[in-house]
Amino acid sequence: MMESNQELFFKHQAQTTPHPLAIEISYAKGSYIYDINHKKHLDFVAGVSANTLGHNNQKVNEAVKNQVDKYMHVMVYGEFIQQPQVELATLLAKNLPESLNCVYLTNSGTEATEGSLKLAKRVTGRSEIIAANLAYHGNTQGSMSVCGTEKQNRAFRPLVPGIKFIEFNNVADLDKITKKTAGVILETIQGGAGFIEPVNNYLSKVKQRCEEVGALLILDEIQTGVGRTGKLYGFQHYGVTPDIFVTGKGLGGGMPIGAFISSHENMSLLKEHPKLGHITTFGGHPVIAAAGVATLKEVTETDLMKQVLIKEQLIRKLLIHPKIKEIRGVGLMLAVMVDNADFASKIILRCLDKGLILFWLLFDGTAIRITPPLTISEQEIIEGCNIILDSLDQI
Repeated sequence: MMESNQELFFKHQAQTTPHPLAIEISYAKGSYIYDINHKKHLDFVAGVSANTLGHNNQKVNEAVKNQVDKYMHVMVYGEFIQQPQVELATLLAKNLPESLNCVYLTNSGTEATEGSLKLAKRVTGRSEIIAANLAYHGNTQGSMSVCGTEKQNRAFRPLVPGIKFIEFNNVADLDKITKKTAGVILETIQGGAGFIEPVNNYLSKVKQRCEEVGALLILDEIQTGVGRTGKLYGFQHYGVTPDIFVTGKGLGGGMPIGAFISSHENMSLLKEHPKLGHITTFGGHPVIAAAGVATLKEVTETDLMKQVLIKEQLIRKLLIHPKIKEIRGVGLMLAVMVDNADFASKIILRCLDKGLILFWLLFDGTAIRITPPLTISEQEIIEGCNIILDSLDQI
């Protein structure tokens, strides 16, 4: 008897948790994912903030198909001039502060993090990196080394040495940034920790301290970027410009991508002494870069970011319930906070049964993730919020 896809999934595909959701996907369109039993699921997660324009977006699809018909991979990154790569890098630079004008495209956010850490060391000639407790920057060994949670890290030690940790939003900790520090890497809004925003000009104070000691500020916008907070990148809310900037997730419109961005002067250091200071085979893949161009144009050339802030207010207006303690976050990067992790899981799973996809945050079990596609309609928001409210009433 032929084994089912579900049986093969558990038999041959490595798992990341003991209990995956295991919805077997048939197709996806707009804000909905459909399983093989024809049940539709309203997607309030967007592939964990990756599907900026929803599922099966026509403009992204057309860009991908057009590029596939021209060429796919032709050479390791940085050797041949490939129009999608050039266009994406130019478009990113055009929409960022003048000092962030040179782009290195990668396959993922964690790879972009790795590149940013190497660049900070190369620019400063120093080796110490400062990161934040409860940070999440990716899961490769270098990225994990700047993730501040021993629960996740202990099984994989030893990790990269020379990392020190500070408390996010704690100005007193900034004295730990010294003339030994190459770079300080922070999420603009802490994601896995519970969508924690910087307060009291915290990021500006970090940048000032970095300038005092000659360290570089690296801001990780893998999750907060590409319009999700109502601005193209989250740091634009807080009046600070990083020295190195990391993006990914939503930039590809559902395709795997990442990038680290700095000044041309800084980036030029990766090409000599040694040559190939940073190298990737598939980074900036032309098909994925084409998807990135289509996504970025749609976000920057329409009123989508303005709508994000309107949609945030609608969610906050609708999700008022005695069992909701608060809603954290900005734009369509929101976390519904409840009393305990067990209750949060029950809500997430009950909503899944009712046809609404929610998800957990990595380090705060009392949080329920709401990060839908930016294209979600107001009616779909109402539909999803009603399911959450009904589930809160029932549990």
